[in-house]
Amino acid sequence: VNGMEIYSMKIDSKVTSRFAHNVITSRAVNRGNVPKEVFFDVELPKTAFITNFSMTIDGVTYPGTIKEKEAAKKQYEKAVSRGQTAGLVKASGRKTEKFTVSVNIKAASTVTFELTYEELLKRQFGKYEMFIKVKPKQLVKDFEIEVDIFEPQGIAELEAEGTFITNELQNTIKKTFSGKKGHISFKPTLDQQRTCANCSESVLDGDFTVRYDVKRTTPDNLQIVNGYFVHFFAPTNLPKLSKNIIFVLDTSGSMSGREIEQTKEALLKILDDIKEDDFFNFILFDSEISTWKETLIKATPENLDEARKFVQHISAQGLTNLHGGLMRGIDILNAAHEENLVPKRSASIIIMLTDGQPNVGISNTHEIEKAVKKAIDGRYTLYNLGFGSGVDYGFLERMALENKGLARRIYPDSDAALQLQGFYDEVSNPMLIDVELNYPENEISDLTTNSFKHFYDGSEIVVAGRFVDSNQNHLSVDVRGEGAHNALSYTAEQGAEQTAQAFQEQQYIFGEYIERLWAYLTIEQLLEKRITATGEEKENLTAQALALSLLYKFVTPLTSMVVTKPEENDNEEGIADKPTEVLNMYLQNLLYKPGMCVVYEKLLLIVKLISIKISFTSPLYHTYASAPTWYTSVDGDPHFIISVPQKKDAICFNINENPGIILNLINDPVTGITVNGELIGDKRPNSDAKIQNSYFGKLGIANKHLDIKLTVTPEMITIQNGDEKTGFTWLDSVTLQQAGLTLIINRKKNLVLSMGSGASFVVVLHQVWKKHPLHQDFLGLYTLKSHKLSEQTHGLLGQFFRPIDFTILEIHPGSDPKKPDATMIVKNNELTVTRGWQKDYRRDPVHGVDIPCWFVHDNGAGLIDGVHTDYIVSSLF
Repeated sequence: VNGMEIYSMKIDSKVTSRFAHNVITSRAVNRGNVPKEVFFDVELPKTAFITNFSMTIDGVTYPGTIKEKEAAKKQYEKAVSRGQTAGLVKASGRKTEKFTVSVNIKAASTVTFELTYEELLKRQFGKYEMFIKVKPKQLVKDFEIEVDIFEPQGIAELEAEGTFITNELQNTIKKTFSGKKGHISFKPTLDQQRTCANCSESVLDGDFTVRYDVKRTTPDNLQIVNGYFVHFFAPTNLPKLSKNIIFVLDTSGSMSGREIEQTKEALLKILDDIKEDDFFNFILFDSEISTWKETLIKATPENLDEARKFVQHISAQGLTNLHGGLMRGIDILNAAHEENLVPKRSASIIIMLTDGQPNVGISNTHEIEKAVKKAIDGRYTLYNLGFGSGVDYGFLERMALENKGLARRIYPDSDAALQLQGFYDEVSNPMLIDVELNYPENEISDLTTNSFKHFYDGSEIVVAGRFVDSNQNHLSVDVRGEGAHNALSYTAEQGAEQTAQAFQEQQYIFGEYIERLWAYLTIEQLLEKRITATGEEKENLTAQALALSLLYKFVTPLTSMVVTKPEENDNEEGIADKPTEVLNMYLQNLLYKPGMCVVYEKLLLIVKLISIKISFTSPLYHTYASAPTWYTSVDGDPHFIISVPQKKDAICFNINENPGIILNLINDPVTGITVNGELIGDKRPNSDAKIQNSYFGKLGIANKHLDIKLTVTPEMITIQNGDEKTGFTWLDSVTLQQAGLTLIINRKKNLVLSMGSGASFVVVLHQVWKKHPLHQDFLGLYTLKSHKLSEQTHGLLGQFFRPIDFTILEIHPGSDPKKPDATMIVKNNELTVTRGWQKDYRRDPVHGVDIPCWFVHDNGAGLIDGVHTDYIVSSLF
């Protein structure tokens, strides 16, 4: 594509005892006669951790290093300041999915990318599943997927399929398995990859999935290697436990239409699968709580018929009393157990489905979590299903994990009913409750979770640990659980001879796989516990997970990978001078019409993103300024406003920080331009204000490539060029031109700075009455021609030079009757926002015009990348 040819792509997977080690290698060559940018873009399973990455350019390898997030960020910035380019890989919280790196390579040069990631394959419905995302985006001469599986228990079945596999491609999947080894290969020719005979588009676009299961002659499999063990527990042929299941369903107005119809469709199919020994009930919550029956009901044919009629008549209206619905469900379960309405040996499960957030009754999510945890008291499992993107998924996840369950997102697509039914199928066949796997305490340290509320048919329990004595080669485990008819109790053992024999068989597999499996599982569980933890406990869990992530080189939500590549050409540091422009007239034309971006009083940023004609090669984003004001009310007016013209709407948020704090506003690693601002407060604290005013009292604008630093205060303007310093006051009128720099000072009004790439900045002086009891002089910042900055530009302001989109769902009354709340989907986050107004003083400097906007709480959390404290820097430069 565009002169870049990917001539080889190989995906090599080695699975040992369910632990998958995957290496993706991509080779490309620049067939053009000028340098080209090549992208390496890989989608990974959410459950995988990246462990290694390198790129080799013309025989020189540049490896990635995994560091703590903050350290990685600092190394990246340091590399940029030295004139190197760096690709930074970050895990994006709970949903680690995408890895992208790009690099410029010279004409006729080759580059090899190699990415390694690992994951523990989970067993569901009796099979382990591994999926590989296939999307080369062009025909690849040498494309190959190879999967080698080694399972000490022996492989019982093995299959492979692809969503993109045509009849012709079906024969290219080669599959063999015998004894403990299995092999799959997929190697389509160039012609087989084409969408049609003479087409240049590739048919390879989708998921390639491998599924298998192992032979089970005993319920347990114990493996010991190099001082670590793993215990796989999956008994078969157990009688199924009866279950007591409460469906707690959101029937508020936002569920009306397709969502409620899909929910009813799923429930009707679930009713077909409920066993006659099961007990069940439905709780509906909107503004009120209603139940199908007052108690749990046995699933007799007659009761199931009645339930179907009930489901068919469910409708949606009103608000969302989530707390009331859950508490009613728990009360019914409690009563059923206390009155012995249900068998003593049975599994009790609550499945709650909602598409929104609690907004009537108890709506504080922390209070709901506390009340639910206290009411369940460890006796039942709670599964929370979040329908669509209007839910507070973090709340649903915390509450489920605190009650031995999990949360699952249900996507509002045409198959939503199948998603709901599929989840029910996972938990519909409990075989054991209260499972405990106990190991000799004096022999084992660092054990993963070893007690489980339920064991479901077709799943598997995995426990791993480290021996105190790394030479230990035997282990016994006491297994306890409650089955349908009696207690399960036995001891499983792995002797020294079995260990020695197994070790010989595994010589060809990477030897530390059980140790890495233990580390993977431990990190996964620490991160899960961290979701519900607070205070010191959360800090300890974070420290443990971080230490293991660094030791075993996993990219997790706590670590980042830095890939640094020296520049091929020193001349790339040089930037041509920008032609001189007469900016004074330009400024007058721009200051009161669209075309600029502004930071002013109380950190107000206004960014207007204007779409442009398709003929431009890259988007051009303008921003606008409003005449500043310093009498903004102190009860929390927005500091930042982001205008989103395609929505004809705007987003606002506050950054509340103390005087003396320095914030990074713009940081462009490519042009070397940074803008930082230091906050000042009022002359004295305002006793009537909950949140004190903050202003910019000092700005630092730098160009690292040109070695220029401009420091601006309400009193002085200082330019430092290398070791030379020049100072001016706001009483001066100045026009200064030198290599790569143009500076114009308009006396007591503003200054205009243009440097390097052509990006220009206007700093406006705001002077207040000298005897004002509270306020003091401050500065405003305007950015002209932000499109001259690179795509990598970041910072509190810089990140919004690129387009931003959002969706508003479920508008409902807020704490202020005049300001409704809603759910906003932005940057794949769900945020609770409030409708408000902000004054725009562009056209009417005295009274201003009310601009409606959606206010994002908590210092812009979820809207800005990371958290606001990430933008605090130690100095202006």
